[in-house]
Amino acid sequence: MRKLCYIFVMIVSVISSVSVANAEDVSDDTVNIREALKRHRENYPTSHLRDVYKNFMQDYFGPGHLLADTAAAGRYLRRELAETALMEGPDSEPTGFEGNFVRVNLRLIAEGRVPYDTFFSSFVRSVQGIAPPSAAEWAAIWSRIESEIDALGYHYDDEQADRAYINDLLKEEKYVVHHSDAYNETVNFHYRIMSRKEFEENILPLLTK
Repeated sequence: MRKLCYIFVMIVSVISSVSVANAEDVSDDTVNIREALKRHRENYPTSHLRDVYKNFMQDYFGPGHLLADTAAAGRYLRRELAETALMEGPDSEPTGFEGNFVRVNLRLIAEGRVPYDTFFSSFVRSVQGIAPPSAAEWAAIWSRIESEIDALGYHYDDEQADRAYINDLLKEEKYVVHHSDAYNETVNFHYRIMSRKEFEENILPLLTK
């Protein structure tokens, strides 16, 4: 009887430990999502919901959709550098709430702080090893993020239209969106997405010399 009681107590203890661990994981995600939402709102107050979505989407999918044609990606980058007179924003910033990828400012090339070839090579290599979530997994992640947006009481211009657009996109198992016109008209942050590994190994050392 004592042995049975001991086993029962051990089982309850294990279940309790697992429950606490899971609760801590959920809590950590909640905190990280909310911090990312607050940071994005502070840095880009004119953003629409689609801009918020894009930031979190980039954290999971990286730059893959931009690099289907590497030669075209290179031409587009050179054209953007040639045609952009004003480049504002931070040197870099993490995407989403996990920081799997980094938005890296094109100004680093324009100012000669990072050679073009180094920048572009790191950008191209950033597609290696990407293991994006399935359409269903990404839809669930975005639903969780939407819940935290609602919990914070955040609202955005054209919010309902953006929600409908994003939901329709997810139903079609697509994920790519463009920045809103409001973002493009008020934010001069021209960037490319790099993996955190590529950024930390090849770009960051050049910025800390």
